[in-house]
Amino acid sequence: MEIKSLIASVLPFVLGSLYAVYNYHQLHLGYLLLFFIASSLFHMATNANDNYQDFIHAPRNHDNQEFLEETNVVGVNQISISQARLLTFGLAGVSLVIGLWLVTKTGLPLLWMGIYSYAVGYFYAGGPKPISSGPFGEFFSGFTMGFMIFWISVYINTFDRVPITWQNTGEVLIASGLAIFAIANIMLANNICDMDEDIALGRHTILYYLGKPVMLQVFAWSYIAGYVCLMVAVWLGVLPKFSLLTLISVIPVLKNTHLFLQKQVKRETFILAIKNATIICLSFIVFMGLGLVFH
Repeated sequence: MEIKSLIASVLPFVLGSLYAVYNYHQLHLGYLLLFFIASSLFHMATNANDNYQDFIHAPRNHDNQEFLEETNVVGVNQISISQARLLTFGLAGVSLVIGLWLVTKTGLPLLWMGIYSYAVGYFYAGGPKPISSGPFGEFFSGFTMGFMIFWISVYINTFDRVPITWQNTGEVLIASGLAIFAIANIMLANNICDMDEDIALGRHTILYYLGKPVMLQVFAWSYIAGYVCLMVAVWLGVLPKFSLLTLISVIPVLKNTHLFLQKQVKRETFILAIKNATIICLSFIVFMGLGLVFH
């Protein structure tokens, strides 16, 4: 699993589990492990579908030759269309079977969460108007990976003890805000770096509508919004006070953000958004874990 996928799926899973332990003092390790497997398989299926859909829908012309032969995984590895399709549906199918079994054990709320997640996973790159090719890719990426995985991890561990309410859902949303914005910024940085290529491929991402200068400011302010969510969650009492030490990560995140604002080149500076998300989520996990120990 590539580092981008690790951040987007594994780290929110860990954060959600820590949240469940801190607030409800409960873990269902067996169900949690199965959810982790299902989530990881589906994330790989989504990545496979993304590359497959990009490859088959990319215009066959001189401008896109480099993308087809040197960028897209299907073209680079000379994977046949049938192989790509089999891999995508195979991974998604196994994930679906595990997910449905978990629904029978934990209840219908997981089904609705799963339907949303699977729908976003498919339509992110599939369908007549893929989410990733439109102006809402960053929102769905951050919300689905940063919040939904976090929330499902909480639910899996507490379904038999805590009913879902607007209040506790809102608390989970605020607590996961730091992860939401960090993950959304990975997608945003990718689109900023790929703006010219996306336009050539006919993708109208948010960069197409608002322009690079505006979205660079959004990129920087999104990190601030995430840290504000962290402080609000601690103030509400749903995160341990030790979690505030995550604010130490502002120092390297600010440095990396400044470098990205100066230069947006996919092979040179896109990695900075991944580094920021890694620093943020790992420090969040470490200090939240310490908060559990000393709680």
